[in-house]
Amino acid sequence: MNTPKSPGFCSRRHFLQAGAFGLGSSALAWMLQQDGALAAPARPELEPRKYDLNPKPGHHPARARAMISILMIGGPSHMDLFDPKPMLKKYAGQPFPGELKYDNAGQASAKVLPGLWDFQKHGESGTELSSLLPHLGRVVDDICVIRSMKTGVNNHGQSVYALAGGRVTPGAPVLGSWLNYGLGCESQNLPAFITLTHPNGAPLLADHNWSNGWLPSLYQGTVIRPREPRILNLDAPELLRGPGQERQLEFLRELNREHQAQHPDELDLDARIASYELAARMQTAAKEAMDISRESAATRRLYGIDQEITRDYGTRCLIARRLVERGVRFVQIINNGQSWDHHSGIVKALPELCTRTDQPVAALISDLKSHGLLDSTLVHWGGEMGRLPVIQNDLGRDRIGRDHNTYGFTIWMAGGGIKGGMTHGATDEFGHHAVQDVVTHHDYHATILHLFGLDHTRLIYRRAGRELSLTDGKPARVVREILA
Repeated sequence: MNTPKSPGFCSRRHFLQAGAFGLGSSALAWMLQQDGALAAPARPELEPRKYDLNPKPGHHPARARAMISILMIGGPSHMDLFDPKPMLKKYAGQPFPGELKYDNAGQASAKVLPGLWDFQKHGESGTELSSLLPHLGRVVDDICVIRSMKTGVNNHGQSVYALAGGRVTPGAPVLGSWLNYGLGCESQNLPAFITLTHPNGAPLLADHNWSNGWLPSLYQGTVIRPREPRILNLDAPELLRGPGQERQLEFLRELNREHQAQHPDELDLDARIASYELAARMQTAAKEAMDISRESAATRRLYGIDQEITRDYGTRCLIARRLVERGVRFVQIINNGQSWDHHSGIVKALPELCTRTDQPVAALISDLKSHGLLDSTLVHWGGEMGRLPVIQNDLGRDRIGRDHNTYGFTIWMAGGGIKGGMTHGATDEFGHHAVQDVVTHHDYHATILHLFGLDHTRLIYRRAGRELSLTDGKPARVVREILA
């Protein structure tokens, strides 16, 4: 029922009616069409989308075909490992001359803590590294040290999410899932995305580190156990092996195809069937790929597998090389918990972790190179943050540590189109903030995708009417200065 309106009154309904059918809206549509700015009509998808791991072309020629990411969750101290700061020695023990943002104010101190270990120049490049990293010094001309990383979210979880999936909140697909969504995998007998976990337990945020998020389940990472058997239930019972097992598997394939045809567009079902079929193919391929006894004694010594302290990381680094050699797209080597999070006891804990990891990681670089794989394999080393340049837990030398710092920290990359023997970017004179050639987590992702032949603005997934990407539509640049 119409109700009388006061003079000059216009309801929202009347306004929209006038705007939609009036002369002004018709003129606007004509002008937009003339300028080529009118949106294209929506086109419904006539065919159901199919997802698989078959190899796919990128947007442009690629430099990298595989990636090994060595995650050091917790926050390695950059000014003690990669980023020498003489100014810290000048101000040692004095109040920090600036503002600080602490994660734990209760244990905070403003006393400047200089680098605790000496730095030396290495290689033809003269890159400075801590004395805690002698083995990395031998391959320094193959790596690019990026001293200007920044996420700016000063806690572990948010910063891990940012570097893993481009957002500071959970639920997004991680980098390995995006790469396999965009490019597929060269191997159809091994998982496309593999995580090698630590024998002492799961990492911080556990399966969020290998999550497919809202991408189809097919792109989720596969976790490999840190001890033998590395994949459980891979072998069929003795009575089912041979022709009998093959006939059974073929019968299951027929049942799966019928069931799949009755339930189109069920992505989780597609992924489950694909994983079962992959498991059957892995019975031979996975065992062979992870059998390091096939490697020479010299190679095992190179990785430190003959020593207790380096055996775990050495074994996992060697398995990572064997996996990318066999066509796996993305391999993640990950520590337990947040073991690089040295709020206290850094004087003892940091050298121990470096001893465990330095030789195996350096061996991976030299071994990839000797196998002709480094040019096409991108290697990343780093955590989600660095540390502050002041003392935390000021209770004596054995108790001191450093608090979180996501405003300026260091990672390094090698191979896969990265320029070796260089440093990129810089933090301020105290190592607190990245100030020169800053690299955000969005820049980091855009650069990696570029090396794999993918444009970060074009690698999208359509979901609920939105176009989603790894860089989340945020400003991101390819860091071309570090490209070979």
